[in-house]
Amino acid sequence: MNLITVLGPTAGGKTPFAANLAYNLDTEIISADSRQVYRGMDLGSGKDIADYTVNGKDIICHLVDILPAGEKYNVFRYQKDFFDAFDEIHAKGKMPIMCGGTGLYLESIVRNYQLVDVPANPELRASLEKYSLEELKEMLAKMKTLHNNTDTDTKKRAIRGIEIETYIKENPKIVPQYPKIDSLIFGIKNPRPLEREKIRKRLEQRLQEGMVDEMRKLMESGISEEDLVYYGLEYKYVTLYAVGKLSYDDMVEQLYVAICQFAKRQMTWYRRMERMGIRIYWIDGQLPMERKIQFAKEIITNYELRNPNCASQERSIRNS
Repeated sequence: MNLITVLGPTAGGKTPFAANLAYNLDTEIISADSRQVYRGMDLGSGKDIADYTVNGKDIICHLVDILPAGEKYNVFRYQKDFFDAFDEIHAKGKMPIMCGGTGLYLESIVRNYQLVDVPANPELRASLEKYSLEELKEMLAKMKTLHNNTDTDTKKRAIRGIEIETYIKENPKIVPQYPKIDSLIFGIKNPRPLEREKIRKRLEQRLQEGMVDEMRKLMESGISEEDLVYYGLEYKYVTLYAVGKLSYDDMVEQLYVAICQFAKRQMTWYRRMERMGIRIYWIDGQLPMERKIQFAKEIITNYELRNPNCASQERSIRNS
């Protein structure tokens, strides 16, 4: 084990749990959130900065506020930034905790994806357009093992898959070799009615704290309406209200429904990870924090007992 992961649907309580666990293990957190990387996008992305202070101690959280709003970010860049932070934390003799809800970012780490930043190849794309989806699927199958249908559910995806594999074949030395991750994974979840109630309360709180003003400031700073809508959820609906395309009541209700749907998609992603063989230790979000931490520490200890070769190493990390 060289990583602890904390995941769960939005507003479920994963951030305070991760911060309290980091406090107990004397370590640091690496965010796995696709929007919290942006400066100035605080309330809309749910950074919950106050949660990172536990018993008067500020818990360090990496990969938050690392980019200006409006810049594009992707899983390839996330992996690189993650491993920079991962190496930095391990160099201190500490066990990193990855915490977030962006499924692709989480999965890219715990499943050890070796990703490449592949540029577009317009000539190759044009030459492949004449082929049917079935023909493209056969071509891609000869280049890589197809583990699921997501690479070939449309011609556009199949062509992009062939583009990626062609680039890797022509540039074998550019594939990054990151350390192999062996992570214990904890998930925080609540019963569906409580989850919706927490989403509603959190949305109302963030609106009261000035989420609309935050969106207007972003627009005044030069971020376009299109870019903000691109970030989805809060940024989409609050921006539409700010520019007069939605009434306040419609914005609140449509945003609430969209966040609930997003939470459902997050849980679908996590269940898919479990079907692929990834073990997630689920914790009831209604439990007192002390009990959640106790449960997590018991799982960590049991893992060490089952894996004696790493136990001394992990104890030295936590006791250093």
